[in-house]
Amino acid sequence: MISSPESSDVDPPSQAPSNHDIEAKEPPQQNVYPADNLSTPRQILFVGTIYTAMFTNQVGLGNTLTTVGIIGECFGITSQGQLSWLIAGYSLTIGTFILIGGRLGDEFGNKKMFVIGMAWYSLWSMVAGLAVYSSHVLFVFARVFQGMGPALTLPNGLGILGKSYSPGPRMNMSFAWFGGSAPFGAIAGFLFGGLFALAWWPWIYWSQAIALSCVAIFAAWAIPPQAVQPKQEQSLREKLEDLDIPGMFTGVTALVLFNFAWNQAVVVSWHEAYVYVCLILGVLFATAFFCIEIYWAKAPILPLAAFNSDIAFVFACTATGWACFGIWVFYIGLVALNIGGNTPLQMAAWFIPVIPSGLISALAVGKLVGKIPASWIMITGQIAYLVGSILAATRPPHSIYWTYYFFSVLIITVGMDTSFPAAAMIFSGSVPQQYQGMGASVVMTVVNYSISLGLGLAGTIENNINHGGLTPEDKLKGYRGALWFSVGLAGLGVVLSLIYELKTRLKYESAKV
Repeated sequence: MISSPESSDVDPPSQAPSNHDIEAKEPPQQNVYPADNLSTPRQILFVGTIYTAMFTNQVGLGNTLTTVGIIGECFGITSQGQLSWLIAGYSLTIGTFILIGGRLGDEFGNKKMFVIGMAWYSLWSMVAGLAVYSSHVLFVFARVFQGMGPALTLPNGLGILGKSYSPGPRMNMSFAWFGGSAPFGAIAGFLFGGLFALAWWPWIYWSQAIALSCVAIFAAWAIPPQAVQPKQEQSLREKLEDLDIPGMFTGVTALVLFNFAWNQAVVVSWHEAYVYVCLILGVLFATAFFCIEIYWAKAPILPLAAFNSDIAFVFACTATGWACFGIWVFYIGLVALNIGGNTPLQMAAWFIPVIPSGLISALAVGKLVGKIPASWIMITGQIAYLVGSILAATRPPHSIYWTYYFFSVLIITVGMDTSFPAAAMIFSGSVPQQYQGMGASVVMTVVNYSISLGLGLAGTIENNINHGGLTPEDKLKGYRGALWFSVGLAGLGVVLSLIYELKTRLKYESAKV
């Protein structure tokens, strides 16, 4: 029936709005979580690209761990303290700049920062290989600048996943698999590092540069456009205030100086005045950073006012566990290479158990999230660190692989792939909603900075008990001293995680009363 002109002037109040009217009034929802609408093959390409952030991060660590002696020999480096810088410098930069990388992603776009991070990582990987024509100083600087690549890709990769999937099982599994890609990256680093070292070690980094440049190009296509929250027009001053430039400067300076002091002391000892100066300046800059973040910054890069005792326990457990892991992976390798006479390729084969162990751990965490308390997952990880590091510290250097070494690798991988997601979940449940996005970035900062600082502390112990490392026996004594220090850190982590669980249980019981 055709309505008359009179009846068309006013719609009856009870008339339901048409679908067209609803679409006009409400924004379409299909673009809120873009990955939910992708086909399965397209999702695989997308998440696989994001996982390269963790994968390539671990490649950068693994490809140098087993070949550090070959690279050091090329540059005439014999001191283990100087060699540790080739590892510590990379982790130091990642841990120092991850928070900044996450903030830049929030301001300028996660996808853009992810692609830039891969390109930057590729550039300095090429420079690391070219350092063969210069000196170890250029190589160390290249390794330091390499770390800025993962500092951009890791937090922004996690940010992209969080914005691309609606909350639920798929999001939980995507985060679990993100952590589960780490063992594959470590094995790839060990394997290809050892293979290219057989030809010429610079190809370790030149091949890495080629692969990373391909990932950067592919990521620009594979990552779907991210929804951008509309922002009011801001002046340059307001944009700088949002970036918290003073907080960035004082925080980065404090972390670098403090870590530099501990790692450089391994090389030149604590008798050099500039080591103390760097340490004192690091403490002063850290004090300035805390004052800025608490009292001055309008948009603090690290909102300390939101932290509580739960966060303190998370930080402490994460720091002790990953510092233990950094020392373990460096010194168990040195014992095998320098005392046991094994080759880098053998080392790559010996670390293969991290793949099944890491996969099972990642899948288990993804399935258990929400079913058991995250504090119990944290305790499991800390116990794994403790048992794995004890096996490494007590291992006879010429024992067969299938005893101490095999079980140490198998068990400590559980610590890696349970402690990170557990820490991120506890952090997420302990801070207000507006700080949820920074949880993974903060935990990653603690993870990577702890690896670097732990190596510096372990190196100091090694140098003070190995009598100069002139004989294999003295070298082994120093290595074992460092490994027993990792046992002590892991034991402290177990105690702290148990205290946290007790504290959580008491809080729950008091809330019921």
